[in-house]
Amino acid sequence: MATLNDIGVAAAINILTAFAFFLAFAMLRIQPVNDRVYFPKWYIKGLRSSPLVNGSAFASKFVNLDLRSYTRFLNWMPAALQMPEPELIDHAGLDSAVYLRIYLLGLKIFGPIALIAFTVTIPVNWSNNTLEHSGLTYSDIDKTSISNIPIGSHKFWTHLVLAYCFTFWTCYVLKREYEIVAAMRLHFLASDQRRPDQFTVLVRNVPPDPDESVTDLVQHFFLVNHPHHYLSHQLVYDANKLSELVNEKKKIQNWLDFYQNKYKRNPLKRPSLKTGFLGLWGNRVDAIDFYTSIVERLSRDICGEREKVNSNTKSIMPAAFVSFKTRWGAAVCAQTQQSRNPTTWLTEWAPEPRDVYWENLAIPFVFLTIRRLIAAVAFFFLTFFFMIPIAIVQSLANIESIEKALPFLKPIIEVKFIKSFIQGFLPGIALKIFLLLLPTILMMMSKFEGFISLSALERRSASRYYFFQFINVFFGSIITGTAFLQLNHFIHQSTSQIPKTIGVSIPMKATFFITYIMVDGWAGVAGEILRLKPLIIYHLKNSFLVKTEKDREEAMDPGTVGFNTGEPQIQLYFLLGLVYAVVTPILLPFITVFFALAYVVYRHQEYESAAAFWPDVHVRVVAALIVSQLLLMGLLSTKEASQSTPLLITLPVLTICFHRFCKGRYEPAFVRYPLQEAMMKDTLERAKEANLNLKGFLQNAYIHPVFKSADGSDSESESEWERSPALVATKRTSKRFTPMPSKDGGSLLSLDQVNDECLKP
Repeated sequence: MATLNDIGVAAAINILTAFAFFLAFAMLRIQPVNDRVYFPKWYIKGLRSSPLVNGSAFASKFVNLDLRSYTRFLNWMPAALQMPEPELIDHAGLDSAVYLRIYLLGLKIFGPIALIAFTVTIPVNWSNNTLEHSGLTYSDIDKTSISNIPIGSHKFWTHLVLAYCFTFWTCYVLKREYEIVAAMRLHFLASDQRRPDQFTVLVRNVPPDPDESVTDLVQHFFLVNHPHHYLSHQLVYDANKLSELVNEKKKIQNWLDFYQNKYKRNPLKRPSLKTGFLGLWGNRVDAIDFYTSIVERLSRDICGEREKVNSNTKSIMPAAFVSFKTRWGAAVCAQTQQSRNPTTWLTEWAPEPRDVYWENLAIPFVFLTIRRLIAAVAFFFLTFFFMIPIAIVQSLANIESIEKALPFLKPIIEVKFIKSFIQGFLPGIALKIFLLLLPTILMMMSKFEGFISLSALERRSASRYYFFQFINVFFGSIITGTAFLQLNHFIHQSTSQIPKTIGVSIPMKATFFITYIMVDGWAGVAGEILRLKPLIIYHLKNSFLVKTEKDREEAMDPGTVGFNTGEPQIQLYFLLGLVYAVVTPILLPFITVFFALAYVVYRHQEYESAAAFWPDVHVRVVAALIVSQLLLMGLLSTKEASQSTPLLITLPVLTICFHRFCKGRYEPAFVRYPLQEAMMKDTLERAKEANLNLKGFLQNAYIHPVFKSADGSDSESESEWERSPALVATKRTSKRFTPMPSKDGGSLLSLDQVNDECLKP
């Protein structure tokens, strides 16, 4: 078992690692050659120019020669912490500000809880000698846990009272934060600039009609049912093959630009290359002619594919982006049922144009349920079979298991420092390595399921990542770790005593989670500020792959906060903190340090993430709270604390009631757009911009990118944005969906006549 000395060694290693990351960041960020890596958004906004072109000496373009700047290298920390929240929102967006509040939430919850737990719980737990006579394997850390309380002791009332206190405090902080974030979101929406998604709705599962095309059917439906607010629409095409051709052409065009620039620098020598694999073998040809021919071929293929998409009705999906004259009209459409048949004319808010994941719009709506079922089954097996590496990781935490499996390593393992390293550092980093590929796999599953926005993909992937960690990292580590740790005790006891042994051992797994928090939380978060991955990728690209200025801009892409991995990881720490707050409170300082460190780090970073993720944060913290209550209830039942256990049943009930209250009170601000806010925004906009050309603003917003850039120019002729006619012109003869005939088929009805006709049986 890991001792206090082992934990101390691990803490020292991780603190030194974190300090080294901070020191490296402070030095690297002031070097001119790294300027684009650490200030990417400033370049994108045009607020910063490269120091590489301004330095007088050659060395000054790569190394900061100003010695005074090295004396101020830690100035970024107070500057980041002192930035007011409104200024942070203006600079980095609401998403970044709200994401930061997750770490602030952790500090608010666990700071007071840690103080109370160390003042009350640890002395109560330590003042017993139960583990000394239990026959279980334990350490000094375990003596601070609830496992050290004698069976049937009245001291369990202390843990019961603290469970109530911690629950009420957590719920209070959650409510306050939900209230603040909801107000921030509504204020942001009220003051936000005009965006296409505020006026646009995505309509899916448009029912087929033998008499009309999809574009005529969409226009006809919305002119009849939203006559005063419908503005225009854009059809959705299956252009995935065209998109592949366009992307391939972009890559080839970059190579062509590279060799053309190379030839301009040295006109005396035409560049050449070998046509084989990676240019290592094959016939040597003129590079410019070679890539020019490929670009010309791809251009012909693109034109042919575009013509095929435009002429083939099978390329038109039964979906459209429908825009309205007002936000109020879009809100009414997005948040109401459009048809008597609830499975057709399905509407939802359109994602922001840059957030659209165009490939999944080509998936027929009827296949989505099947895809999600397949993904759910695949996720189940992934979660189940991942128990194997979790068990391997847990075996690393047990010195005895390693010595039995590899006896020749025993002399080395018994060295004091190496033993401390294995028990205090290796299990956490091994688990971290096993989890590296998981986010990529889960994101592939989310894409397969058919979500149509990048933010939805990230939120889906995040929810699965959290569930995976809940089952495998939390419960898996406890179950397999307990089995390894107490194997000898399991073998020599009756079956009826096994649940009691597990109940005692669960609090004692805090040692493993402490090492994991230090490795993943302390050193991992400190490593985030170094931006090691973007730093290496940028310099590799800049040295070997950057061929044009456009490539350089893409190489310094700031990326995102990685919501699909970052937020579930934070929630794991909430879960660990709440579960162990009562049973093994010595874990709490490590959790608190993580949230404080992460808050400092992400105050400096400039990321964007999903804007409406706070309800997910709230519900997962509530779930962690309920899990902690249920585990405490089970633990006390094994301790024969029959008088206190029934009182714990009330806590999950109260917590669920609290969640339902918050869900009804605050969640609508994150899933719906209040009509009052929409009308207010529309009224102010009409007063300020009476001659606003909204149609011009929305015209190209939701055209598939390949129609805009296939040949380097917008292709307005390919769009299906229609003028808003005063009358509804259709080719239909049937009245299956609307009773209004076209002008080609008879006289037009007035709006009142349409309403009367619709009410007829």
